[in-house]
Amino acid sequence: MAMSREAPSLVKLCVGTVIANLRYVGDVSGVDLHLLKDILPHCTVDQLICIENSTQEVDLSPVTNDLWKRFYRQQFGEENMMLVVKRMKQKQVVFKWKKLYEAKIKEREVFRSKSVERLKQRYEEELAKKQSKQIRICAKIPPSGNKRSFSSVSSSSKVSHIKGNLMKKAKLEYLKSREACIHASMRKNFEHIKSLPFQSLPNSSKSINCLGKNSASTSKLSKSFTTRG
Repeated sequence: MAMSREAPSLVKLCVGTVIANLRYVGDVSGVDLHLLKDILPHCTVDQLICIENSTQEVDLSPVTNDLWKRFYRQQFGEENMMLVVKRMKQKQVVFKWKKLYEAKIKEREVFRSKSVERLKQRYEEELAKKQSKQIRICAKIPPSGNKRSFSSVSSSSKVSHIKGNLMKKAKLEYLKSREACIHASMRKNFEHIKSLPFQSLPNSSKSINCLGKNSASTSKLSKSFTTRG
């Protein structure tokens, strides 16, 4: 003989219909608490918030407090939940888990906004550093040539000092070179020749006497030709 299946009651059918349509549920002040214990555990966080905010005449915390404790553990971890329980025991106070959940969410949002602000500030500081290192066109008119600044004078003195050191070094290298030795020996020979006294050569006096004798003989020949004629 086949076993007959018991038909569900009207209450169970209604509860199942409500669970399937929780996104449309609002005020539940007319529903018994023992029925809400079967319905509300199927709510999401947003659905439970909507139902509690819509139900003003009835305190749903006897049913929803454990649900908010479960949501707190799922969202923030078992360790944080146990820390809150320990602190409430130490201070001998009791808070509703919905308030604790909302406070923790707000704390997380404040921390996130501060972190974003710090990151934004660091980004702006890094951007300012990069812009300060870039080359900028200066529209300031430089001073005239007659009014030199102290920095320009000091820089020119440094350049002249470096140039003088280079010239001294080049001169020393030249004096040590072979060409300098050759030039020095040639200069000494030239000075020695100039220092010798001037002496007249004997050939010059002989040439002068020869010229005198030739002129005398020519004068005698011209006189002999005149007497003969």
